Amino acid sequence: MTSIAVPEHPWLLPGELVVPAEPDRARLRRTTRDWVVDSLAFLLSLLWVLYVTVDALSPNPQAATSLPYDWMVGADALIGLACCALLWLRRRWPLGLAVATLPLNLFSMAASIPLLIFYFTLVVHRRTAVAVAVTGVGLLTNLVFSWTRPDPNMPYWGTVTWGVVITLAVLAWGMFVRARRQLIVSLRDRAERAEAEQQLRVAQARHLERTRIAREMHDVLAHRISLLSLHAGALEFRPDAPSDEVARAAGVIRDSAHAALQDLREVIGVLRAEGDSGSDAPEPPQPTLADLPALIAESRAAGVRVNVSDSVIDAGKVPAALGRAAYRIVQEGLTNARKHAAGASVTVDVAGGPGTGLTVVISNRWPVGGLTGGELPGAGTGLVGITERVTLAGGRAAYGRDDSGDFRLAAWLPWPA
Repeated sequence: MTSIAVPEHPWLLPGELVVPAEPDRARLRRTTRDWVVDSLAFLLSLLWVLYVTVDALSPNPQAATSLPYDWMVGADALIGLACCALLWLRRRWPLGLAVATLPLNLFSMAASIPLLIFYFTLVVHRRTAVAVAVTGVGLLTNLVFSWTRPDPNMPYWGTVTWGVVITLAVLAWGMFVRARRQLIVSLRDRAERAEAEQQLRVAQARHLERTRIAREMHDVLAHRISLLSLHAGALEFRPDAPSDEVARAAGVIRDSAHAALQDLREVIGVLRAEGDSGSDAPEPPQPTLADLPALIAESRAAGVRVNVSDSVIDAGKVPAALGRAAYRIVQEGLTNARKHAAGASVTVDVAGGPGTGLTVVISNRWPVGGLTGGELPGAGTGLVGITERVTLAGGRAAYGRDDSGDFRLAAWLPWPA
């Protein structure tokens, strides 16, 4: 889960660009920058109301023609002061304030600056269609205002033109500010999505790697337990065996059980680390093609007759991944032979070279009376896993009874030149 990035100096940004700690209620909170801007707008509007009121009471007004009655000047000043107070609410209700104060554009000179700020806030915080609609109504009120409060130093159409220019300038400025803020929000959302996707890819890669390790451990455990079962079965079949043979078989059972427990501990450690974000323990060294003799010797020590044919060219140059896959194929073939064809001889044929690929074939005689897999249960997914491993490596795999009736597991793996 991604954490929302907080700006280094959030007080320099508008409130809507600062990611709130509580999105459900903190959206309208002002930042330091908002307080400064709102205070300046309030002071500027107050100064404008004061200037217009004093100018309207003077014998020769400069801002607009004087009103016929003094109470109208006072009423206009009160309207301006009320609009100044409403400036503190403009961020919460930009559309409502702009629409409610539109009629004041027909006659009020003291409220012109606050009304212009209301309009700018509307353009920044609302859609362009809404801003254009309010702009159209504002241009119509500008025609009436230029007639009711004409400038003594400028003709009517000159006043109208200046009103249109100022309105369009505020519209363009507000649209630019809105577009810039939308761009910043969009870029921030993209960054957060990219971070979330990256963390998801890392989690998926970690999960796939742990699944692969657990699958490796499944093959190893099946091999260990089959050896243990084979030796235990020999002791059960020969209870009167010499003491030295019994001791040797018991030692092999003990070593196999210890190795199986160690492998099981590694599997449990991998699965328990599913939610751990820390560093994983180093993975133990994986077997290669050079470890095949030890695997064969281990099976022979358990009493399995294994015939090996090794005609690999440049065996020392076999890639690690290719050698590991070949080792697992032979391991699974020997395990299946011990499970389902106890006492049958097994033939292991490994051949190939760079450019031609690596061929691994494990075959054994079909036991008389059919398969005998009832004493040692299995998950039934070993051969399926081997087929999947070979397919992912770009090779081919097949298993089943051949024309002579023997069980045969054959795989071909690509070996680049």
